[in-house]
Amino acid sequence: QEQLVESGGGLAQAGANLRLSCAASRRTTSYTMAWFRQPPEKEREFVAGISWGPYYADAVKGRFTISIDNAKNTWDLQMNNLKPEDTAVYFCAASPSIGTQIRVPSDFPYWGQGTQVTVSS
Repeated sequence: QEQLVESGGGLAQAGANLRLSCAASRRTTSYTMAWFRQPPEKEREFVAGISWGPYYADAVKGRFTISIDNAKNTWDLQMNNLKPEDTAVYFCAASPSIGTQIRVPSDFPYWGQGTQVTVSS
């Protein structure tokens, strides 16, 4: 069973930057990796993912960057120019399956514990 451990997050003012990191217990070279978030009282939504290339939700494109370090089995989410609407619990996710639909939460069997990001205006 894969274990994903998140770090980062916290409280930030609008316009600030935060970085989230996710560490896997196994080699990530064959994984599809992603970040999702769940705003208060809303469904979990796709933020960014990486398989053959990076993919981003329209709401974060140009502000967030996903990166991977296969040597360390980690992937990060750099969040720049944060907005109050970015407030959510952020989850990292991973899937070893070929054909994972990167924007679909149910396609991912492995999840981090979630970390709160709160952006004040």
